Amino acid sequence: MKTKALRLYAKDDLRLEEFELPQITADEILAEVVTDSICMSSYKAAIQGKDHKRVPEDIAENPIIIGHEFCGKILEVGENWKHQFKAGQKFSIQPALNYNGSLEALGYSYTNCGGCATYVVIPAETMIQNCLLKYNGDAYFYGSLAEPMSCIVAAYHSFYHSKFGSIEHEMGIKEGGNLIILAGAGPMGLGAIDYAVHCDRKPKMLVVTDIDDERLARAAQVLTVEDAEKNGVKLIYVNTGKYEKPEEYLMSLTDGYGFDDAFVMAPVAPVVETADKVLAYDGCLNFFAGPQKHEFTASVNFYNVHYASTHIVGTSGGGTEDMVESIEMMEQGKIDPAVMITHVGGINCAKDTTMNLPNIRGGKKLIYTHIDMPLCAIDDFEEMGKSDPFFKELSEIVKKNNGLWSAEAEKYLLENK
Repeated sequence: MKTKALRLYAKDDLRLEEFELPQITADEILAEVVTDSICMSSYKAAIQGKDHKRVPEDIAENPIIIGHEFCGKILEVGENWKHQFKAGQKFSIQPALNYNGSLEALGYSYTNCGGCATYVVIPAETMIQNCLLKYNGDAYFYGSLAEPMSCIVAAYHSFYHSKFGSIEHEMGIKEGGNLIILAGAGPMGLGAIDYAVHCDRKPKMLVVTDIDDERLARAAQVLTVEDAEKNGVKLIYVNTGKYEKPEEYLMSLTDGYGFDDAFVMAPVAPVVETADKVLAYDGCLNFFAGPQKHEFTASVNFYNVHYASTHIVGTSGGGTEDMVESIEMMEQGKIDPAVMITHVGGINCAKDTTMNLPNIRGGKKLIYTHIDMPLCAIDDFEEMGKSDPFFKELSEIVKKNNGLWSAEAEKYLLENK
């Protein structure tokens, strides 16, 4: 079968190409990809090339398909997996396979399997590691967002605390405590807010900071203070750029107690240092943002590490169990990761979008691999609809859903583009 895919050959060398996929073996599965959400990690792989720890050395001769947040439909199942999967099933995928201790991952390491493609051959190790997940949602894009949501879920589970006088760790954020998400109005920050408000283990106070009023306003629109209050969480949005000493204002919100848990969503030293300064006794800082610079550093108060039991964790990616939790919460309507998506486009714009990702404002960029369409901001649909009936109808659908992408919007797109 012929596929169209975005392939990485070297640093800054992505090519959208058509090529023939091999016939599947008894251990493989042939699948159609419908959606691929572009992640900043794909940008990092594209600019680092074979220097990236998950990208093979020989990509110049054997290019890999980029993209790891994908969802689609199974077309053909190899004989050895017919007891578990069947043609026609929707799937989501955990790209970090962790197979035999290898760092190889879908979207980074494989020549015939990655998210930015029309059709792929899913390798045997994916099924062996239980990383091919059955997905029953109405919309494919939710299946793509299960991967980034799993990173958030894993991060929440990685926080830990100890009772006074004990060295035993209790995993998870402090229930009924104070949680702060710094630089939290970006796409992953929005997912983290959504999870904190709607998961079983909630904080009593959630403070979300950013230095951009536009991003904060959108966050407050799609994840409201009122909904958080209904779920027992006091949600506060703060522009820390307006304060000379933001840590002092943030501490005042807790009456000087501090924050039990702190997410750092940007690899910026002052953000890390602010998080460290506002930690309460036994406070846990999760450095969630992945820096591009290997030498990235920030100051930490080690007096507090010793005497106030503050501590730091870092997470990168999520596991299969985290993805399962994400999918279940989406299917139950507890979380709506559509809040992450601000742009939609076709496979023809995937290369430029990936290479320019840090310069494109907004949240997640969602690619539909079987269509050609320029990358379009959802907020621009109404203006585009003045001259294009397609976008006029799409704008009306989005308006009905509080300005968010939706299953109805996806259905209309796939049927009319």
